[in-house]
Amino acid sequence: MTDKFETLTSTCIPLPVENVDTDQIIPARFLKATTREGFGDNLFRDWRYDKEGNPIPGFVLNNPTYSGTVLVAGKNFGSGSSREHAAWAVAGYGFKVVVSSFFADIFKNNALNNCVLPVVVSETFLADLFAAIGKDPKMTVTVNLEKQTITNNANGATESFDINPYKKNCLLNGYDDIDYLLSQKDKIEAWENNRL
Repeated sequence: MTDKFETLTSTCIPLPVENVDTDQIIPARFLKATTREGFGDNLFRDWRYDKEGNPIPGFVLNNPTYSGTVLVAGKNFGSGSSREHAAWAVAGYGFKVVVSSFFADIFKNNALNNCVLPVVVSETFLADLFAAIGKDPKMTVTVNLEKQTITNNANGATESFDINPYKKNCLLNGYDDIDYLLSQKDKIEAWENNRL
């Protein structure tokens, strides 16, 4: 069981870069691990740190002006290889939501499997969001999973987003796939008993 996702209001971290691939999210040299621990430390590793391991001041995750559990990313986030480690890194850093105008399908599914909600918005909504964050880094968004809406609280603009109904149910209840099966145990047993 994980935390239930219902409604989240948070400040945002802006990453207005298009075509961010999984090798930029988590470089290949960190893929030897078989557990999820520590991946958040290496999220965007080559953008966050120089070769000596010192933080690069210009990168947004090193800028104390920005904080929050919502990553606002440019179009086509999560392209490239199918590594689930990219979703582990995003979740491990503490992001609950990633907002973009387009996600690679495999990254989108991996994110949902790791309790990170990918929210697809129009390019206009995304541009307005980047502008609002630039104007006021303390502005917030509200993501309502039940209603499937995201609201830019700086100007009140709201958009709806799509999500697979099964994954929505899992997030609302804090289930992974095994938890979901266990929640259906009585129904499964009743079905088995009726077949005898």
